[in-house]
Amino acid sequence: MKKSISGLLILVIIVVVLLLVISWGVGIYNKIVPMNEKVATEWSNVETQYQRRADLIPNFVNTVKGAAAFEQETLTRVIEARAKATQVTVDPSDITPEQLQEFQAAQSEVSSALQRLMVVVERYPELKATQNFRDLQVELEGTENRISIARNNFNDAAREYNTFIKKFPNNLIASVTKFDNRPYFEAQEGTEVAPKVEF
Repeated sequence: MKKSISGLLILVIIVVVLLLVISWGVGIYNKIVPMNEKVATEWSNVETQYQRRADLIPNFVNTVKGAAAFEQETLTRVIEARAKATQVTVDPSDITPEQLQEFQAAQSEVSSALQRLMVVVERYPELKATQNFRDLQVELEGTENRISIARNNFNDAAREYNTFIKKFPNNLIASVTKFDNRPYFEAQEGTEVAPKVEF
């Protein structure tokens, strides 16, 4: 009789310990899921702002093209960079560093092409004087600011998520449930060097 009671007591203790461990694991998992969703949401916000810029570019190019005898090569670069950037897609549920790097490179080409276009526009004061051009320029500048904010928010969400899943014992649950690190947006090569200004 004593053996069966002690065996039952041991079984009850094992069951209680297992329930506590499962409850603990579920609690950590339930914290990881919303953090992962926040990273995906912030990624969607980044894509929305880049899409906003991509939608503004055709209007901007047409305004510039219509208002001046413009360098066709500069306009072509902007259009091609935009087309290339819209073809790069990233799965928000499984962003890899390589995907993010490809996306960032394509968007950087668009930024570069737009910067070259703005430099060329400086030679056309009559273009800069038109209201349509000024409105589009302000919208593009505002969109660039929104892109920067969206990228920072994405990086903050990814940092919070990555930190949480790397902490012990959270890393055990994260590895068992296949939650991996999320990459960050990084500064583009060459941004650490100040541009030369020549007069």
